[in-house]
Amino acid sequence: MMRKILACLVLAASPALTHAQPAKPPAQLELRPIFATVPDIIEGRRLAEVSCARCHGANGISTTAGVPHIAAQRSPYLYTQLRAYLQGSRPQSAMTGAVKFLSDDALVKVAAYFGTLDPPRPAAAPKPAAKATAQKDPLLAGKAAAESCAGCHGDSGVSKTPGSPSLAGLDPKYLVAATNAYKSGQRKHELMKSLVAGVSDADVGNLALFYALQKPARAGAPAAGDAAAGKEAAAACGGCHGDKGVATDPANPSLAGQDAQYLATATQAYKDGTRKDEAMKAMVAALDDKAIRDLAAFYAAQQPQAPRVRKPLSLAELTERCDRCHGVNGNSIDPMVPAIAAQRADWLEQVLNAYRTGARKSAAMAAMSSIMSEAEVKELATHYSRQSARAVTFIALPNR
Repeated sequence: MMRKILACLVLAASPALTHAQPAKPPAQLELRPIFATVPDIIEGRRLAEVSCARCHGANGISTTAGVPHIAAQRSPYLYTQLRAYLQGSRPQSAMTGAVKFLSDDALVKVAAYFGTLDPPRPAAAPKPAAKATAQKDPLLAGKAAAESCAGCHGDSGVSKTPGSPSLAGLDPKYLVAATNAYKSGQRKHELMKSLVAGVSDADVGNLALFYALQKPARAGAPAAGDAAAGKEAAAACGGCHGDKGVATDPANPSLAGQDAQYLATATQAYKDGTRKDEAMKAMVAALDDKAIRDLAAFYAAQQPQAPRVRKPLSLAELTERCDRCHGVNGNSIDPMVPAIAAQRADWLEQVLNAYRTGARKSAAMAAMSSIMSEAEVKELATHYSRQSARAVTFIALPNR
């Protein structure tokens, strides 16, 4: 519903309303105040009904998955985004076709109209049980899951049991893949298969995260081989596992500091085919038993290093960062920054992932989203979708 009080809208200057200079790219826009009159708002509503309502809803409240609410959105922000589509500086999409026949004056009126509408209502809060699940700390969950592993792999993932691998400091992507290989039977080990059979995918991820964040150290069991002799054989392994056994590819395990007996057993398994990996089988095919022991001893003697894995941010830490620009609880008071309170969660998730991958360009947003996991993106989007949206009025003050 249109507000009875007409706001002063701080918009990029429209040639039709202010006799501005020719249009500039959005990043270079000079903002100045203009006054949208009642006839302007009415005309904006007419244009919106023709060009916008089919996707964004009659009152700017979207009912279509992946399409954002725009009711009560900050008008200057809406204008600059519409203008970007019109000028082709945003990627081609349905929006390009929707605005290509609109003048700059029409964009101002449409943006002003949507700015006067009542904001969307927040998404419904979850049931208590679902909420508790959603807010579970992944690191604490991983620590709890790791308690059943401590007998073989050590309390913090550093093995003191000959033949059992250290898990501390391994990249979570590798640990998830290895655990799932035991679950599926691709890696033959009946005890491991039985131990991980009932572990959910979420807890496998939490377990891997817990071990990745533990301080790595050399395994405690002595090595049977000759480390100096094993150095020469290790030269062929450096491409995947690093010169000194510290891998840079998350798909490959670091071998530095690993239990020597486990390394020898695993290498032998690749050689005889009980572990299925054609690349590894070819690499170790020419090694005899002594060379395998020496290779294992070399890697066991190396200093392990922690992978580049950060501790997950809490929801409070994430929102504190977002609120700096988007306003408290996502209610922006900056005319050029969008409000995200009560926005569709699927849209927020889609946009954050677009910034993460670089499909959508913004240096600030890329820096914020690049460190986020998919789970954090989903949790953050859900959080803002449940916040109450507040309208904002931009006020022109008299000159002093």
